[in-house]
Amino acid sequence: MKKHLAFLLLLSAFGCLAQSASRDTYAELPDPQPADQASWALVQPGFYVRFASADVRFPKRAAPAPQTVREGWNPQAWKGEKIHTQIVIWSQSALPQTRLSWSELKDTKGNTIPKDRVTAGFVRYVMTDRLPAEGGGCDERPPGKYDSSLVADPIDLTSVLDIPRQTTQPVWLSVSVPPTTPAGQYSGTVTVGGSAAKPIDLSYRVTVQNRTLPPPKDWKFHLDLWQNPYSVARAHGVKVWSKEHWTVMRPYMKMLADAGQKSITTTIINDPWRSQTEDVYGSMVQWTKKKDGTWAFDYTVFDQWVTYMMELGIDRFINCYSMIPWNLKFSYYDEAARKDTFLIAKTGTPEYDAHWRPMLTDFARHLKQKGWFEKTTIAMDERPMESMQQALALIKSVDQNFRVSLAGLYHPELEQNLIDYCVATNQVIDAPTLQRRRQAGFNTTYYTCCTERYPNTFTFSPPAEATWISWHAAHKGYDGYLRWAYNCWVKNPLQDSRFRTWPAGDTYIVYPGPRTSIRFERLIEGIQDYEKIRILKGEFRAKGQTDKAQQLEKVLNRFEISALDKTPAATLLQPAKTALNSF
Repeated sequence: MKKHLAFLLLLSAFGCLAQSASRDTYAELPDPQPADQASWALVQPGFYVRFASADVRFPKRAAPAPQTVREGWNPQAWKGEKIHTQIVIWSQSALPQTRLSWSELKDTKGNTIPKDRVTAGFVRYVMTDRLPAEGGGCDERPPGKYDSSLVADPIDLTSVLDIPRQTTQPVWLSVSVPPTTPAGQYSGTVTVGGSAAKPIDLSYRVTVQNRTLPPPKDWKFHLDLWQNPYSVARAHGVKVWSKEHWTVMRPYMKMLADAGQKSITTTIINDPWRSQTEDVYGSMVQWTKKKDGTWAFDYTVFDQWVTYMMELGIDRFINCYSMIPWNLKFSYYDEAARKDTFLIAKTGTPEYDAHWRPMLTDFARHLKQKGWFEKTTIAMDERPMESMQQALALIKSVDQNFRVSLAGLYHPELEQNLIDYCVATNQVIDAPTLQRRRQAGFNTTYYTCCTERYPNTFTFSPPAEATWISWHAAHKGYDGYLRWAYNCWVKNPLQDSRFRTWPAGDTYIVYPGPRTSIRFERLIEGIQDYEKIRILKGEFRAKGQTDKAQQLEKVLNRFEISALDKTPAATLLQPAKTALNSF
């Protein structure tokens, strides 16, 4: 383990890339492991390109094993669905200026899937760590505690890359089938070449089924990935809430909206999570205690952020964090003292009530004036039941119609007061309660965090687990999934996904650029599967096809988390996805 400590010294040399990496090409950190010479000894001279499974994270230092590559790719897709696979490139020699290009897809009748609906990007390598031998990953992670390695995850923006000798280079290939595409078989090619390599064409065929997936804005799956605007400002070197900040954030939030995101993460106090992330969340509401003891609240940033996100199509809930921060510390500007100060107060105390009642009263007025009251929740996460009950009593005493959200343990005593309830994976909500909540228009989801060994979305997690997550939601009857976080970036997220307290990749699933990732693409795949399941269930119910409904339930019953104790997520998914596309 000591030899890996030396690699930490390299981080300072790459620190200057933190801002420019969001826009330009960048260098990966050196691999702490030497090349696997045994695997490369089996590789004959030449330049190799093959299709490969999206379930594999190919190690950079080893030549691909024969069983991990294949000659073709022949997927099935619904109209409106985005599908993907990997391609791997490898050679004993360096491959400078390796370039990707691709064609449109055509069927025999002259119909096409346009070229601009196809993308191919080099999968880059980022430093990761691992879990302890037993238990979850919610532990302190000082340098050297865990061995580190490079792992394939970010999907780059460039179509040209220099590939060093004895390097395996994955490529992520995606096809987004337009919803108006006629059913049929469509053929296309991807071409890989370079200044030292003759181009190689890979042909593939997509079978488009006569079924249509709705656009992401109409997906029922409730995706809630928490956003961090402050991380975007740091990555791009712009001032928070400046014109430039709003501009650079748009492609990130558009990418999130296109994944079916439903909730807007807002902060109504400063630092609701006790500075646990690299970029501390500020308050989107400015609190001022005036000289006469009354309060004034400035909602300018809050209004701008909510409007901005709604314009992108993210508008189911406005989740406002948090009345119960982890340190119970509440900042404000004291006009009489002419300085910023703070109050520390526990729920249920007169001090807490006196601090929050004026704000909640004014906030309710403001939200109703904006037409947002019905969408807004006062949101908390992982707070004790007693504290929640005390906060709920105060909230409802101000306005009985205020809506409340909680991510945490399941408490039957609370659930009827929570329009948006997200529970941990080890919690059990009975089916009648789930059904009653859905019929009432309430939202019930589940989340994973540093606690779960699997399924999860760490940078070292098997890619199929990100897809498996939504199948589990469909099996259990949840409305969707929540994850901390979408983009709480570490110091140098493009090169090193490790963090001081949680497993690598825990705090983000996309990269500066914006660059998507294997994890994010596989998560979207699972959400699409969830929508397919929902649509098919509705069809079988409407047509009285109980036999097909039972077959589908039998498939879903395999997606208990305990199944992952013995069987990899990819092994469980393969037959399930085949069955799903056969109905």
